[in-house]
Amino acid sequence: MSLSTHVLDSTTGTPAVGVVVRLYRCDGHADSDLLLAEAATDADGRIRESFPPLTAGVHRLMFDTGGYFALTGVTGFYPHVEIRFTVGDADSHYHVPLLLSPFAYATYRGS
Repeated sequence: MSLSTHVLDSTTGTPAVGVVVRLYRCDGHADSDLLLAEAATDADGRIRESFPPLTAGVHRLMFDTGGYFALTGVTGFYPHVEIRFTVGDADSHYHVPLLLSPFAYATYRGS
């Protein structure tokens, strides 16, 4: 199972470069989730090959949006965005994009 993500700054219409993203395996208690990987988005706002293969179950991506907005000189409302998702088919590819602005965000299951 492979995982990728893409962050787009919807206020500028450009990739969000340098967003630190942490991947966790969830066990039902956020304070004891297992950190699996940490990476930052590239010049295209993507993380493609930095995540390890995942097993079936619930996982969490935490995007350091506060750090990104601080780097760009913007005051944002959300210091981080967390997306929990369920891996059901360990042989599939999962793409979890984030559309970001200082006061809103959206996500979906991509391809």
